[in-house]
Order: sequence, then C-alpha cells, then structure tokens
Amino acid sequence: MKRTLFFTIYTLLFTLTAFAREIHVSPHGNDLAAGCKEKPYRTVSRALKEAREWRRLSQPGIENGITILLSDGVYRDIKPLFIRPEDNGTAQSPTIIRAVNVNKAKICGGIQVVHWQQGCNDLRIAPELRSKIWVADAPMNGNRQVETRQMWVNGAKAQRAAQFPDGVMERMIGFNPQDETITIPTPQNGDLFNARQLEMLVHQRWAIAILRVASMENRGAQTVVRFHQPESQVEFAHPWPQPVIGGEKGNSSFALMNALELLDQPGEWFQDYPSGKIYYYPKAGEDMTLAEVIIPLQETILQMAGSPERPVSHIHFEGICFEHASWMRPSFEGHVPLQGGFPLIDAYKLQIPGLPEKASLENQAWIMRPEAAITAVYANHIRFENCHFSKMGSTGLDLIEGISDAKVANCVFTDIGGTGLMIGTFPDQGFETHIPYKPALAQKLCKDIIIHNNLITNASNEDWGAVGIGAGYVKGLAITHNEVCNLNYSGICVGWGWTPLESGMSHNRIENNYVHHFAKQLYDAGGIYTLSNQPHSTIKNNRIDALVDAPYATNDRAFYIYFDEATDGFTVENNWCPEELFGYNQPGPNSFWNNNGPMVDESIKHGAGRIID
Repeated sequence: MKRTLFFTIYTLLFTLTAFAREIHVSPHGNDLAAGCKEKPYRTVSRALKEAREWRRLSQPGIENGITILLSDGVYRDIKPLFIRPEDNGTAQSPTIIRAVNVNKAKICGGIQVVHWQQGCNDLRIAPELRSKIWVADAPMNGNRQVETRQMWVNGAKAQRAAQFPDGVMERMIGFNPQDETITIPTPQNGDLFNARQLEMLVHQRWAIAILRVASMENRGAQTVVRFHQPESQVEFAHPWPQPVIGGEKGNSSFALMNALELLDQPGEWFQDYPSGKIYYYPKAGEDMTLAEVIIPLQETILQMAGSPERPVSHIHFEGICFEHASWMRPSFEGHVPLQGGFPLIDAYKLQIPGLPEKASLENQAWIMRPEAAITAVYANHIRFENCHFSKMGSTGLDLIEGISDAKVANCVFTDIGGTGLMIGTFPDQGFETHIPYKPALAQKLCKDIIIHNNLITNASNEDWGAVGIGAGYVKGLAITHNEVCNLNYSGICVGWGWTPLESGMSHNRIENNYVHHFAKQLYDAGGIYTLSNQPHSTIKNNRIDALVDAPYATNDRAFYIYFDEATDGFTVENNWCPEELFGYNQPGPNSFWNNNGPMVDESIKHGAGRIID
C-alpha cells in the first residue's frame, strides 16, 4: 500500500515537472540570482540567455517548453530585446514569454525626466508665460543627452509646441516647385524668423510631410519658407502626393511647430538643441513635482531576427505590455512619404512615361520602411496574444519579411504614432515601388498569418498618413474580427505595387471586422483599402462606419471600401456601411461584388468586430 502511494505521488510529481520549465523575472530581481521564483532575474534578456543555454545543452525538463514568467512592473533596458534562432523552440517545446498577470508586466523603451524646476527667463517665451513654464534637463544615455520627439506626462501624450491646437491647420498661399518654397500667411506667433528648430507640417492629400525650416522671408502679409535638404528636393520633385493649390475645397494646409516661441498652451512641450533642456507648460491640475514624465530612449524595443536558412521559430509572447518607443528620423532628414507612412528616398516625374512593367507609369519612387517598436524578420510559428502595444512614435508591430504561420490575437494597439500593425514586404531601398515584387526566395513572402480579435485605435497620431493595419505583399493573410478605429487616414489596407500583374499576393481574407471613425484628417482613403491583383481573396461581413469629413481635405475622395489601382481577384460580399460609397481606380475585371451597403442584414452588422467574452 505504501509502495503504491509512493508510486502515485512520484508519478504526480513527475507529471507536474513534465510541464514547461520556468524562469522567473522581476523588476526587483538580480541577474546574478538563480532565476527561480524565490530569486528571480531582473531582465528579460538574462532570462532568454538562460533559456538559450538550456536548449544548447539539452537540459532535462524542457521537452514541454520553457516559460519565462514576468512579474508585475516595468522592465527597462538601454538596448532592444534581441531574439535569434538560438532561442528557437519547437511545436512541442515552445519558448513562451508570459506575464504572471495579464498586462501588468511592461517592457518599456522609455526613460523618466526628473528634477523639474518652475519658471523660465528665456526671452523666446512671452513674458506673461515665463512663470508658468517648467524646465528639466534631458536624461543622459551613456555620454549623450537623449533627444526626443515624443513625451508622455502621467500617461498622456503631450503636444509639441505648435502654431495652432492639435489637428488645427491654416491654408497655404503658394507651393512653388521651381524654387522649392511654400508661401504662407505671415505667422503672428512670436518671432519665428529666428527659430532654429522650426518645422512645417504639410497636408498633402493622403499623406503629410514634415519639413525642417531653413529660412523664412517676411514679405508683409505673406512669408516665403525654404527648407533643409534632403527633404526639400524630394518634397518638390515627387508628383504624388503633392499639396494642392486651387482645389475643390481650397488650398492644402500647413502648421508650424517645434519652436520655443510657440510654447503658449497648456499641455505643450519643447526640447531645445543643443542644450537638451525640456520645457513644458502643465495642464490644469498637473503637479510637476509628482508627475511621471517619460520620453522614449529606443526606436526598437524588441527585435526578432532570423534568416532564410535559420528562421526564428516557436516564440510566444502572452499578456505583455510594450510601451514607449521613439521616432526620430524627421529631426535629422525630414519626412516626405509616398503613402501609408513610407518615406521617399527619391522620387520624380518622368518626362517620357513608361516602364517595361507598366507603360502608363508617369513617375518613379523609391521608399524606405518606417521605424517600428517591435520587428520580426524570417520567423515562423510566432505568437503575440493578449498583449498591449502603446505609446509608440512610429509603427507598433512590424512583421517585415519571411514570416509564416504567425498569429497576433486579442491584442490592443493604442497611442501609436504610425501604423498600428504592419505585415509583409513593401520593397524598399533600391527597388522601385511600382515594379511587381517577385522574390527569388519563396521564404521572403509573408504568408499564412492570422490577425484576429485585436483592437487598433488612435494610431497614425503622429504620421497622419499611416494606417490601422497595413499589409504589403502577402499570401494567405487572414484579418478577422478586429476593431480598427480613430485613424487619420485608412483603416485596413492590403496590397502594394499598383499593378495588375501576378506578384504572389493571393488568398487574403478581410472578414468580420469593424472599421469606424477613419479619414479624420486626410482623404483618398478607404475604411478597407486594397491595391493590385490578389486572386482568390475576400472582403466579407465587415462593418464600416463613421467616415469622418476631414476638415482640410481639398476634395471629398474617401470611401467605405476603396479599390485603388489594379485591385483584382476579390469577392466583396455582405459588407455593411451606411451608404454605398465605394471607390474604384482602374480595378481589374475579376472581382465579384454582391450585397454591400445599408441593406446588409443586421446580424452581419452586429457580428462584425471583436469577440468579447
């Protein structure tokens, strides 16, 4: 009897230990500790190294996986978390990075700004405001002060000092490509003619530009503005999109920003260069002696990097918060995008149109990929589930190239400066963007990816031309039951290339999503937007609502579903929207439309969006 009892207890203990081995991490831990529950590590990178060693040495007990458990708190590091093929799990033995309590463990790329002092005697600030401004030195990173374009005060994103309140603009007078100038009404906000770090935000149809001001020439009621290179040449040479003069609803708009002379409203801030000092005008009720002020230190918080020969595989993130990532490139070279937030390296109008791949092409463009807080290349069987992505300057999560059998589910993306979630190849650098992409290696194409039951809201709040979910060259992508809302441009965008030719894109599904409150600032937008030929693809059972009348649009081109150039191969069926407002730009002949608009059954309308248990 005793022997039987002992065997039963032993079997039970063996069964329990047959589950995934655990490594424990706490913000209050020690990387020299044992990594157990009683003596946890302090950093996630140390835990990953331990898991890597267990796999390298084939330690017993890992047959059912390795789980890295993160206790509640904030995990900060001065470098991105790096996951490589040596961290790989298997289908039977994945590596799981999991929060002990969902969304209570935060992997953070930010650093605190402390020691605020009230009052400022800088003559660039109006005398009546100087006592209201608080000042702090930027924190140090190594031997340099941190430069930033983003700041959060008590969790809320502060607005960089601007000519007008957030989202407000003024109509320009002239756009002059020959001498690379923009003519505007002479500003009345302080002495901006000597402001060293001044920038101009330019509304140009379906994108914005951020241009660093080189000089301003006062001509009485008008002022002529010139800009720094390299953005000046690109801005005035590229034909699409450019600002509009004499549009149906007026000229294109602009706003000046990023000068201490413009710091005149509660909630605004400015960082001076080269002193690094940060100036802030607190909102009512904010006590800067107690406030938590965070600026981002890193543009990338997490990097998953495999190769075609050795991909990353079977890595899961569960219940983790990712917060505070930077976006700095506009401070160094401006920002002139083509579409979807993709910056132009070079672009110009062709004097004689046509390429072998596209006889009607009248311009060429070369792009680069926007920065992203979490990136993955050449990875399969990766998972992000019940995670929270917020307070990011550019793209939130970017599945760049060579991703397959991946899943992003039950996550929240909010307060994202660029695109919330990006998937697939957008050929960049030396690859002209209108040429169909046909990768020599089949592994390059992103395929069989599930984007399910996520909330994407308040994305594109810094680069208005970014989108909620953006996919380029993809195959077998399933975007289902997501809620995508509060966006300055389009909601769900799938496709790239502007081409009817076969490019590998196929079998993509956009189904049962709820897209609303989009096109808040820009136009030529779609709640669901597609490009190019994508055979055997579907847009079904979606709800698309609350298309916003963008206040500075120069025409009314915005749609609930938009088939942009050469879209083909889709079945579009049973999509509810309040009116049959659909856009078409040279679509192909092989798409099928059926029963889309306000007549769609109420059950389909109310079944779209997230499934909340």
